[in-house]
Amino acid sequence: MEDIKDSNVKTFCSQNLLVILGFSFILAVIALIAVGLTQNKPLQENVKYGIVLDAGSSHTSLYIYKWSAEKENNTGVVHQIEECKVKGPGISKYGKKIQEIDTYLTECMQRAKYVIPKSQHQETPVYLGATAGMRLLRMESEYLAEQVLAAMAMSLNAYPFNFQGAKIITGQEEGAYGWITINYLLGKFTQKMSWFPLVSTGRNSKETFGALDLGGASTQITFVPQDRSFESPANFLQFRLYGTDYSVYTHSFLCYGKDQALLQKLAKDIQETSNGTLQDPCFHPGFEKKMNISDLYNNPCTKRFEKTLPFNWFKIQGTGNYKQCQQSILGIFNTSYCPYTQCSFNGIFLPPLQGKFGAFSAFYFVMNFLNLTLNKVTSQEIAIDTMEEFCSKPWAELKRTFGGVKEKYLSEYCFSGAYILSLLMHGYHFKEDNWSNIHFMGKIRGSDVGWTLGYMLNLTNMIPAEEPPSTPLSHSTYVFLMVLFSLILVTVLIIGFIAFHKPSYFWKEVV
Repeated sequence: MEDIKDSNVKTFCSQNLLVILGFSFILAVIALIAVGLTQNKPLQENVKYGIVLDAGSSHTSLYIYKWSAEKENNTGVVHQIEECKVKGPGISKYGKKIQEIDTYLTECMQRAKYVIPKSQHQETPVYLGATAGMRLLRMESEYLAEQVLAAMAMSLNAYPFNFQGAKIITGQEEGAYGWITINYLLGKFTQKMSWFPLVSTGRNSKETFGALDLGGASTQITFVPQDRSFESPANFLQFRLYGTDYSVYTHSFLCYGKDQALLQKLAKDIQETSNGTLQDPCFHPGFEKKMNISDLYNNPCTKRFEKTLPFNWFKIQGTGNYKQCQQSILGIFNTSYCPYTQCSFNGIFLPPLQGKFGAFSAFYFVMNFLNLTLNKVTSQEIAIDTMEEFCSKPWAELKRTFGGVKEKYLSEYCFSGAYILSLLMHGYHFKEDNWSNIHFMGKIRGSDVGWTLGYMLNLTNMIPAEEPPSTPLSHSTYVFLMVLFSLILVTVLIIGFIAFHKPSYFWKEVV
């Protein structure tokens, strides 16, 4: 009787053990199938290239981008592999010397032919976008602007790439593409699919960075406000990117790039002199420079200050005083009129600032030279103290200290730094409590921050409106889970085999 009872117990245990092992086996098989189906997608392996030329007011730069068809979130992960600065001024300066444009791009385009494999030349798109310098030339002479663009197009068509056109982009486009570039490089648009659907990993639109761009002839501010405003609808653009809607505020201030702002300030200040000598606090003590009055007023940005003067030339003599320099700069901002609840300057609507901002182009180059980027300065007070000390340095001392810097750039860093602080504090209303939200950026993950990448992403349709299907696991996680579930399967099979043929291994005989 006791033997029969023991036999029944053994049979019951064996059956239950086999059920447990069978269930574990089925679960492991299901897990393997699930991982394989969600992760294993056919991926192309070809590499593609794109070229964008940024034809700015002071110079032209060529950028080469590369991306693989092996896509994260089914979206090409684009990165910059080359930058080439074209020798010479911006293309707007060639309005009356069109014949020189033919050789203008030669060096950089030859570089592009070398960097991009010959087999892919014909399928590589080339885009040229001209910014504020050409906008100003078009204001002066639409005919000359069209001639310059036509000459650039003819020159670029001579190369073996797929030229897609040359155009003057609007200020709003420049601001929007810069915003897209920053947030694309920072990964603010894409969403990672969770393996556990109840865990949300999506991005909120409020997490995007704002964009602050400063060129030679214009400046742009672009960001997503906390609350959608119905004031000044012309300043808002609507985007749907990766399944998320963005209402983006953007405005471009033509004539308020650092070069044109300096000309505005000089045109304003020279009216107060009678002997042709301008004592200028924005230049270092001991600095002197002569300028032609006609060069100063032959510009759409300075027309409002034009006045008949008793001299054709004037001399700038630096006095090096930051506070006086800032007061002089503020004179080119009109803050006396605002038809909205809040304005930046010149009667332009500006919603309350929201979140972090990436400040790039001349914002970065100038502040980096002055050691005023975010990791080196934490307050407006420190920035002001630094500028006061820098502007007061004698010109001769500065030339000895920075002998390798071109004198034109070196002489203007005092003005440029003072202008940037004035624009950020008094134009865009950054205060002490949100100063640390400004991040001065030169590159992100090896790519220059600017509008060019966003421009190419838009024209090549590489940012989808809807969130594409994605692989929810990284490659290392995928490999780990496949190995783990395979080991479980093998272990279950071994235990099952032993339990079936030698069940006595799993319990002791009852004595």
